[in-house]
Amino acid sequence: MPSPETGLLPTTSRPALRPWRVPALLPHPAQTLRLLSETLHLLAESTITATLRHWSAVAAFAHDLVRRGRVIPQLTGESAQPVDMWSIPEATAEARWFPVLTGADAAHFRDLAVAMPPACRTGAEEHPSSAVLTDALATFTDAAVRARLTEPLAVRPKTLEDRWLAALTGPDAACPDIPELRRSLNAWREAAGAEGATQVCFRLVEPPAPTPPATPDLDQEEPWWRVELALQPLDDPSLRVPADQIWSGAPIPGLPPRADHELLAGLGRALRLYPALDQALRTAHPTELLLDTAGAFTFLRQAAPLLHAAGFVVQLPRWAGRSKLGLKLTTRTKKQQAATSQGFGLRQLVDFKVELAVGDATITEAELTELARLKVPLVRVRGQWVELDERQLKAALRAVETRREGELTAAEILQHVIQGDDGELPLVEVDADGVLGDLLSGTADRRLTPIPTPPGLDAVLRPYQERGLAWLSFLSELGLGGVLADDMGLGKTVATLSLLVHEKSGRPTLLVCPMSLIGNWQREAARFAPGLRVHVHHGASRDPAKLTDADLVITTYGTAQRDLDTLKQVAWRRVVCDEAQAIKNSGTLQAQAVRSITAETRLALTGTPVENHLAELWSIMEFCNPGLLGSKQRFRTRFQEPIEARQDAQAEQALKRATGPFVLRRLKTDKSIISDLPEKLEVKEWCTLTPEQASLYQAVVDDMMGKIDGSEGIERRGLVLAAMAKLKQVCNHPAHLLKDGSRLAGRSGKLARTEELAAEILAEGEKGLLFTQYSEYGSMLQPYLAQRLDRPVLWLHGGLPKKTRDRLVERFQHDDEPMLFLLSLKAAGVGLNLTAANHVIHLDRWWNPAVEDQATDRAFRIGQRKNVQVRKLICAGTLEERIDEMIERKKALAERVVGTGEDWLTDLSTAELREVFRLGSGAVA
Repeated sequence: MPSPETGLLPTTSRPALRPWRVPALLPHPAQTLRLLSETLHLLAESTITATLRHWSAVAAFAHDLVRRGRVIPQLTGESAQPVDMWSIPEATAEARWFPVLTGADAAHFRDLAVAMPPACRTGAEEHPSSAVLTDALATFTDAAVRARLTEPLAVRPKTLEDRWLAALTGPDAACPDIPELRRSLNAWREAAGAEGATQVCFRLVEPPAPTPPATPDLDQEEPWWRVELALQPLDDPSLRVPADQIWSGAPIPGLPPRADHELLAGLGRALRLYPALDQALRTAHPTELLLDTAGAFTFLRQAAPLLHAAGFVVQLPRWAGRSKLGLKLTTRTKKQQAATSQGFGLRQLVDFKVELAVGDATITEAELTELARLKVPLVRVRGQWVELDERQLKAALRAVETRREGELTAAEILQHVIQGDDGELPLVEVDADGVLGDLLSGTADRRLTPIPTPPGLDAVLRPYQERGLAWLSFLSELGLGGVLADDMGLGKTVATLSLLVHEKSGRPTLLVCPMSLIGNWQREAARFAPGLRVHVHHGASRDPAKLTDADLVITTYGTAQRDLDTLKQVAWRRVVCDEAQAIKNSGTLQAQAVRSITAETRLALTGTPVENHLAELWSIMEFCNPGLLGSKQRFRTRFQEPIEARQDAQAEQALKRATGPFVLRRLKTDKSIISDLPEKLEVKEWCTLTPEQASLYQAVVDDMMGKIDGSEGIERRGLVLAAMAKLKQVCNHPAHLLKDGSRLAGRSGKLARTEELAAEILAEGEKGLLFTQYSEYGSMLQPYLAQRLDRPVLWLHGGLPKKTRDRLVERFQHDDEPMLFLLSLKAAGVGLNLTAANHVIHLDRWWNPAVEDQATDRAFRIGQRKNVQVRKLICAGTLEERIDEMIERKKALAERVVGTGEDWLTDLSTAELREVFRLGSGAVA
């Protein structure tokens, strides 16, 4: 089979696994780990294959396990004969570090095993693919531990145990075999990694509020906390059985017959991590553990994370990790400056006051002194429990002794808000007025005085665009960068051009964009800003001498990377990144290249500042305002991990506060933003299968389900994806699946409906876009529809050169003749302005609503004067209908659940797949 990176299609439709021996290079584990962890990002993007990406993910997993201490020492190798205590045997074993995989870590390991690219695998029965991944992860884990050790723990080993310890912590892992030690370490590993059919649950329950309270504000009595014990089956997280019910001896549906044994075994494993549990285990039938306040605090801060990481279920009160002592910053604009807005600058003085806050309430200095006197790590303040520690209390006491109110410059306030905390007390709330308040709340575009259409711009700005221009100009004057994240079609291109025309700085702006958008920027600049001198720096005729003679220099991400030294020699007024998601991966060479180009200010244009994870937002913000959000590691610790892993609302609010001043996001569905954009009407067109399609559909289901039932791992995943592709092709047309070049007419219900809709569009004298994810299907349709309809049917796909693409777009936009534009979804889903069409037809569904919406937005954008009718063709009674139902049920979380393609469907069980694939009633005409 050809590697995916070659772009070649397989030469056989029925591949079979056979033994194949290949030469291999075996580098040192430490070298491999360094390559995958530290230097991979230095390689060109095109050279990083799927296998490299996968092993890089495994290496990152190993580093994460080591960082969290999820490792255990072992003695490996063949067992030796008993050792004479008076002799020192030769090295017959190795001292190694192994990962401990339980709970979420075990699930992540399984995901990595499923996602292994074919070239990472082996077909040998004695060494299955899961074993390959196990060996690789163990090797990386051992190398990662040794990389953190500066010197062996036993420099001059004398005893056998010392030799093992020296081998465990030094560069050479060889050591003598010690059977007793081996048995002890093996038992330790089995206990640490044991997972049965159930999980032990620990639930921390706070004491009830005292009645009446000891004081109006602080409760000073010593309450008792409870850690309730329970058991939960692995396959049904919704079932939680309390320990007292388990000890009753009655059979419990969903739990194994000897659930009491499972509970005791789990508690025994937990005892290693949480010794205080011994108190509960002193009874024959433990049901709960009573803790004082200090014990509850220890459970929250220390035991709970350890137990959770080891695979136990830990349930904490909702306030845990959220209600902490912090600072509230209040700023007020000087009265004599309050009336002005446009003249606001970073050197402007503002009044400020810093107060201590707990949750939504502020506390006085007297209350703080009382908290410090109590020396209790958990206290109830105004009805809510708050975690305190000695470090925070000392920091709070120091804070009240320092200057808590006075005057600061806006720049100092801004930096304080963005950095968020001083490492001890977090900034939990900001209350600012005036322009600074609007800037910090992300609504400065509404507060700033709108800038009318500047002279030289051949367009009339809408009110929201005038506010956006004021925001862009405001940030530019302050020397700050921004992210213009307006919805697709709201005119990010016009906004950027209007800023250049408004400034008239005389210094060039560098615009970096995908190659497919160069022509679009040239045309838009010539249309809206004809007075701008535009130069395209791309291709073989690149001339560095022309860079300083232009107002706007347009280049591509690839060219910016190759010509970095040349571009860095120019004194740029601004660097603009269009489709800035191209730099969402901060480690890529093109992202590093763009970030290294110096300029007075920077601007990122993107409709999707976050597509997959928050690290993408950091990368884009690091381009706009380097260092403003801190290092990548600090961002991960402070924002990414709390928000993505724990849904920490406080961290989410802090991130919004930190990024709000620099991100402008408007939606075209917001009538307060734009009220005259035509409506978008979406309709699902239900098509029936012809008898030939139904017969072929059922044959594919029977054939593929037989193969899927007997497969697992990557083979099963590949078979599921192959089955879906075949069934979708059948729904399109039998000839699409068979690829036999046979006739198209009269054999497909979906094609018949496509012809009807296309004829109606053309009869009304209008234009339409037809999207398909299959280039081969588009190549079949284009000549067929052109012949049947006797109208132009243009066809744009990824194999066309740029000039041809531009010529097709130009013809479709400006030729008055009614016509259809057939487009490949991948090649034309973004970046094109096709407002000449007011009809959009999705011929075959791409099961990510965001991708379909992006394609629809080629027509539904500014410049569109007609209502846009969107039709999605779905074959009734087939997998197309059932997957559509699943997406509708999960619409709110579609991007997270569905992802960017169809891989999420491969995780369905065989029974669920049968239900998705089955041919329902009403499918056949």
